[in-house]
Amino acid sequence: MFSDRKTSRVMASPYAAWALIFILVPLGMIFYYGLTDETGRFTLANIAAISQPEHLKALGLALLLSVISTAVCFFLAYPVAMILAKNRVSSQGLITTLFILPMWMNFLLRTLAWMTLLENKGVINTALSLLHLPELNIINTPAAIVIGMVYNFLPFMILPLYNSLSRIDENVINAARDLGANEVQTFFRVILPLSVPGIVSGITMVFIPALTTFAISTMLGGSKILLIGNVIEQEFTLSYNWNLGAGLSIVLMIFIIVNMVISAITERREEED
Repeated sequence: MFSDRKTSRVMASPYAAWALIFILVPLGMIFYYGLTDETGRFTLANIAAISQPEHLKALGLALLLSVISTAVCFFLAYPVAMILAKNRVSSQGLITTLFILPMWMNFLLRTLAWMTLLENKGVINTALSLLHLPELNIINTPAAIVIGMVYNFLPFMILPLYNSLSRIDENVINAARDLGANEVQTFFRVILPLSVPGIVSGITMVFIPALTTFAISTMLGGSKILLIGNVIEQEFTLSYNWNLGAGLSIVLMIFIIVNMVISAITERREEED
């Protein structure tokens, strides 16, 4: 027994070192800079700076676009996940080809491809022009950012939903139908409640990266639409105000932690029911 524990500790030591260097140390630096001023004295001014109008606007817009993107991902992903689960598609087959394989492409390259598609003289407007249809002015708008978020984060919604739906016992669905439930009643009273863990996981996996993104809004928003991620990134890279950037990052982490706590509570309640 002692030998097994010792072996486990030795095997876990590389992960412990990795977590210390790449997780705890960066987090410690964020909290140090966020809770101190340029002289190293303790202050909450960096966190309180979120109340400034420009920061509140960036945070509010980030929350709004994140919610919209998450909702769009959900309504697009749920039917796809149901079809895949109903047909019992192997996770090593069509799912890998359709959803995981595109994710192997670099994130920035995928977003750059959408720039090429959406720009004023891009592929979409060129095709519309050839068809004598009105052109679309989407680039550098919130709509373009939402499109980029949905495209990049949609697989993170589909896979948890598919895993959840594929685990539903077919006999439970058949039993509901035998008891007189129609398709709509079966969905809302059986399938949807049983898939809540997948819904919660998918929402968490989409909402968090959407809230913290800055690359998508920079490329598809043309640096004209600032989300809170862009503000933080600019404080670190342009203004070199690490204290303020870290303080705003702490505020963003609070939103992420609240989202994760709500998700955990929801999943626990569903498991208890």
